[in-house]
Amino acid sequence: MESPIITAVALTKYYGKSEKPSLDTINLTIFKGEKFGVFGPNGAGKTTLISLLCNIIKATSGTIEYTFDNQKKNIKEKLNQVGFVPQDFAFYAELTANQNLYYFGGVYGMSSINVKEQSAHLLEILGLTSVADKKVKSYSGGMKRRLNLAIGLIHSPEIIFLDEPTVGVDIHSKLTIINHLEELNKKGVTIIYTSHHLKEAEDFCSRVALMDNGKVIALDTVSELIKINNAANLEELMINLTGKELRD
Repeated sequence: MESPIITAVALTKYYGKSEKPSLDTINLTIFKGEKFGVFGPNGAGKTTLISLLCNIIKATSGTIEYTFDNQKKNIKEKLNQVGFVPQDFAFYAELTANQNLYYFGGVYGMSSINVKEQSAHLLEILGLTSVADKKVKSYSGGMKRRLNLAIGLIHSPEIIFLDEPTVGVDIHSKLTIINHLEELNKKGVTIIYTSHHLKEAEDFCSRVALMDNGKVIALDTVSELIKINNAANLEELMINLTGKELRD
């Protein structure tokens, strides 16, 4: 196993005046180069955890330590090495794909030449070259989802956070997204991923954290968790550990 790249200690988050924490004393280590999944029912705390780990929101208590090049760093020093692909679309619909990528590349301080090269590369891989100069509002759902991914990858991050990256897309878009993520991971990129598509997660992730009620209730490789809990697959494991009660 590679060295730790993210270490969370006693991570706790309360929203507003709530007496119940959204995250409750989370201890977690994510290793460099792994595909790490975070799963659980609605309200388990998955998105809160991802948002804390990539510095979108602040913890109520606890610490998060990042290690780049064997040196511990404050995440603010290394934001240009972190990519975030949210579940909600994060682009300007009135702009074209190229214009969006140039804008977000500029946010990360990339040179125009670098943005041009990286944009062309991502648009080609993600099947968007032919519509690169069309306004994004005219795109299909799958095209928008692939552009959302391209924006999160424009600056070639070392760590990528993905919140439901394939939600609402057809099988072709899903395969294109997953295949590109696999290629990035082979090059050493660390991927932290959450999804409700448990079969997809079971095939993709090397290690997973299962969450419920703001806590990590299981943490290991998918195969080991399935084995020790006598489950047929990740979906059955989730039901066994979190119950069948509806979560709204």
